[in-house]
Amino acid sequence: MRRSAWGLAIAALALSLGLAACGGSGGKSTPSTGGGANATSSPEATASAQGTPKQGGKLTVLWSGDVDHIDCGETYYQMGLFICFSTQRPLYSYKPDDGTTMVPDLASGPPEVSADRKTVTVHIRDDVRYSPPYGKLVTSADVKYAIERGFFDSVSSGFTQTYFSDLVGAKIGAKPGTTIPGIETPNATTIVFKLTRATGGVLAAGALGYVNSAPVPKAYAAKYDDKAQSDYGMHQLATGPYMIAQDASGNQTGYKPNQDILLVRNPSWKRATDYKPAYLDEIDNKEGNSDDEVASRQILTGQSMINGDWAPPPDVIQSALRQYKSQIVFVPGAGNRYVAMNTTIKPFDDINVRKAVSAAFDRVAMRQTRGGPPVGDIATHYIMPGVAGFEQAGGMKGDDLDFLSSSGEPNMAAATKYMKAAGYPSGKYSGPPILMVGSNEGVQKQTAEVAQQQFEKLGFKVTLRLVNTNTMYTKFCNTPSAKVAVCPNVGWIRDFSDGQPVLDPTFNGKNILEQGNSNWPQLNDPKINAQMAKAELLPAPQRPAAWGEIDREVTSLAVGVPWLWDKQPSIESSNVNGVVDDFTYVFSLPWTSLK
Repeated sequence: MRRSAWGLAIAALALSLGLAACGGSGGKSTPSTGGGANATSSPEATASAQGTPKQGGKLTVLWSGDVDHIDCGETYYQMGLFICFSTQRPLYSYKPDDGTTMVPDLASGPPEVSADRKTVTVHIRDDVRYSPPYGKLVTSADVKYAIERGFFDSVSSGFTQTYFSDLVGAKIGAKPGTTIPGIETPNATTIVFKLTRATGGVLAAGALGYVNSAPVPKAYAAKYDDKAQSDYGMHQLATGPYMIAQDASGNQTGYKPNQDILLVRNPSWKRATDYKPAYLDEIDNKEGNSDDEVASRQILTGQSMINGDWAPPPDVIQSALRQYKSQIVFVPGAGNRYVAMNTTIKPFDDINVRKAVSAAFDRVAMRQTRGGPPVGDIATHYIMPGVAGFEQAGGMKGDDLDFLSSSGEPNMAAATKYMKAAGYPSGKYSGPPILMVGSNEGVQKQTAEVAQQQFEKLGFKVTLRLVNTNTMYTKFCNTPSAKVAVCPNVGWIRDFSDGQPVLDPTFNGKNILEQGNSNWPQLNDPKINAQMAKAELLPAPQRPAAWGEIDREVTSLAVGVPWLWDKQPSIESSNVNGVVDDFTYVFSLPWTSLK
């Protein structure tokens, strides 16, 4: 699943006051969930990890695919953050038991927002160094460059271009080396963000907690960024407790695409400067585990292993709940999953066709591909439970539309009605084949195949192309020029209790990007765009109603088929104290340990 844009505490979203508050950075928090959470009373229980953490040791993470981008300034995928929050120190990050409250990481205190909400000031620590071979102290100029490079055409960070676009002078597709006058560094430990709109409260409360704010020194990285496609990721410096294994010149020998990501300790990292315990000495991320059932068995019966970018299949979930209950945990509220229909490609430019497809979909069968009711609730719209605006968008039942029932069962009578309204007298599609691109990995493959069957019920001839998840996103679903009609495996993870980061990156016309696009339906509705532009600036009390109404509007256009609100399962070996991160909804490497 893709990340939403921010991890934002709604309590900090005090836009009317222009303030953003952050929690303290000291001390070890009690992890809320994890495979080691030993959820004995319920698979959704939260508890502290059991067993005394061991300092040191090697953990193996079994992956099926790869990260979308190894460059932490470019990644926009859940597993990219899994790696980057272990190797980098952004301005702010999150403790594993609270994925909504930012705490200072590279920053030395909370952000300061001006009364007009157009200026945000952050002070950073003066004792953080880069990994070898650079080794120098981090300065505010490095944070400035890190954000500027997100606008370079050689980096093209979807997150940066979407959420830092209000910076004075920021331009998408800038040439490498282009500076942004709206980012000022009056001294080595101060960075000031100047904005064209009053969005400083939101910026300070959420966007600065993403890995794109992790420092990158221009003197070291410029030569890598000054290419058609930056290869800084293969030479990147670390500021966090871990780094990708490298040679003496800084080349990433520990990263072999689609094979392995080997993390080792960063010798420049000092425990006294960080709030993360970082117990492990080495984390080997083994990719290419295409059989998730085999991989699940290896983890549950083996030692020192956890799952990575895949979820255990349904039969393993059921057996784990019976035999390995202390080694599996479900994280509720993780995100939504939906089938996206490209509104710029025929016949999905016709709302009646889209409604017909939605009506014909068996969303209960879709959920069964992931494990049935334990893995989540049938979705009826996009804002997920636990997020402000959920109830205003219709709650669990939604609007119970004839093309999107709250039961999740198909309504073939409604499907036929809408197909006839679209000009297909037989009630079945009679046009050319459509291209569907899905994931070939684990349960996602089954989900794509069930989605294909739903389209075929209405007469569609579906060309289903299954590729690894990374390729599905980067080369197809995230790239409008690929002309993909249907993406059946997309989803969005909530980061904070507000509708904006759920709906704005995914359905706002201004966020349709040539690369790194996450508006998969390519919805560009003037009314909805205007509603979002207004809602972005609203004070906290008015936001749930505004974003809830936007959710209703998007759902009514049937640009996708929402089918699941996730409860994400994670599994571990019996000797692992796994701690699941409430921000990323996967294991947190800096907090996980061996017993």
